Amino acid sequence: VQLQASGGGLVQAGGSLRLSCAASGRTFSSYAMGWLRQAPGKEREFVAAITWSGSTYYADSVKGRFTISRDNAKNTVYLQMNSLQPEDTAVYYCAVDPSSRSLRLDYGIDYWGKGTQVTVSS
Repeated sequence: VQLQASGGGLVQAGGSLRLSCAASGRTFSSYAMGWLRQAPGKEREFVAAITWSGSTYYADSVKGRFTISRDNAKNTVYLQMNSLQPEDTAVYYCAVDPSSRSLRLDYGIDYWGKGTQVTVSS
């Protein structure tokens, strides 16, 4: 199983980026998919998750700015990030687990992708 994240980069404050994470090796249509991030010197934190049925969860810090979505036919999860701020600078990791709770709690997550760097300049 591989989770390949892409879409990171350097953007100015107020700008937007769209992250993608394509899964291969098995189908995850019945799994929750999500994103976590780790900023320099900080612990990893939950960002957003989407269940197999489309229910979504967001960290308070990104509500109203980030939107998570998925395309089960493509086995892919997306994170549209708008109004980016310097505090959003981090390595973003996609993750997949049968339970959205595991993603939200960052506990016992089954599958991880390699991170993609997001840097927001002020």
